Order: sequence, then structure tokens, then C-alpha cells
Amino acid sequence: MMADGTTTYYTFVKPEVGASEDTWGAKLNANWDAIDTLLGGVTNVEFAILDGATVTTAELNYLDITTLGTSQSSKVVTADANGDVVLSEELIAKSYNETFAALSGTTPAVDCETGNVFSLTTSGNTTFTFTSPPATGTAYGFTLKVTAGGTHTLTWPASVDWAGGAAPDAPASGEVNVYVFFTHDGGTNWYGFQAGAALA
Repeated sequence: MMADGTTTYYTFVKPEVGASEDTWGAKLNANWDAIDTLLGGVTNVEFAILDGATVTTAELNYLDITTLGTSQSSKVVTADANGDVVLSEELIAKSYNETFAALSGTTPAVDCETGNVFSLTTSGNTTFTFTSPPATGTAYGFTLKVTAGGTHTLTWPASVDWAGGAAPDAPASGEVNVYVFFTHDGGTNWYGFQAGAALA
């Protein structure tokens, strides 16, 4: 006779043949409990999905990302907990879209997390703030369209360094000005340019 054995991978008990007369039940129950734990509540529907999969080991390894939100050679692209993706190499796209956000009020905040193109129709003298720029080392830029709802002044953050050393005039009532800004040092310095003035 042989003593009880165990399976190779999960060490399930293999009761001794011709023995274990009073312990077979406990051993088998322990094995079934272990199997139940391993399956972790997977349903027959989920098993059916796996049964229909034609994925290879190499293809599964495409999902083996060291750090979510970063890119690796021959791996899928993932987002981190904030929904951000950092690509380590070039991104080649046929076309791309930018998120547009409309601002309002006389103290509008340009939130860098919400888009790259913003617009405002002034309702009075207006003071802008720029919030949530990316950290130093990551560049960020945005375009701002301002439509003058009247004869209103525009006040910009002190961190804006304007081309020529001075902020351009605000648009006249009913006119549109377009401005472009960018930073690469976490918003410590913004570089501002007027891209268009007195647009109808």
C-alpha cells in the first residue's frame, strides 16, 4: 500500500488506494473546497467565454504591463488610475481631436485637465486663472477664443509672458480675439500669443 499522495500543481490530497477508509470524505471535501476557492465564483457563462477564446499565450502577454498608464514595446496601451496615458515613443495618427470647453462668468478658470480649446463670451471685466497644468517636464498648450460681450477689460495671470512684453488689447465689443498659451514648467511660466484679433 501507498501513503496518501498529492497532485503536482495544487497539492490536492490523493487518498491511499485501499486505505483511508474513514478519511476519504474529509479529504475529498477538502479538495472540493480548495477547487471552489481557486475558481473564485467563476460562472458557467464565464467559462463558456473562455472556451470560445482563440487567444494564444503570446497574445495574453500583450497585457502584461509593468506600470499602468505607460507604454511598452509590443504591449497594449493602458491608462492609469487618472485615465492618463504616457507613450514612450511616437504616436502616429491619421487625425486627432481636441476637447473643447466653454467658459463663463467674470472669473473663469482655464482647467488644463478639461481640454485644449476654450471659449468665453465676456459679460463684464474678466480675470482669468489657469489651473491644473501638468508637472514640470510635460508641455501643455491651449487655445482661447474670447468674444467681447461688451466693452470689457481682460486681466491675465501674472505668470503669462506675452510676446512683446505686454498683453494685447481686449477685443472691442462684438469682436473676437484668439489667444494661444503654453507652459513646460508646471505653469510657473506661461507664454502667451495673440493668434488673431478683431475677428468678426
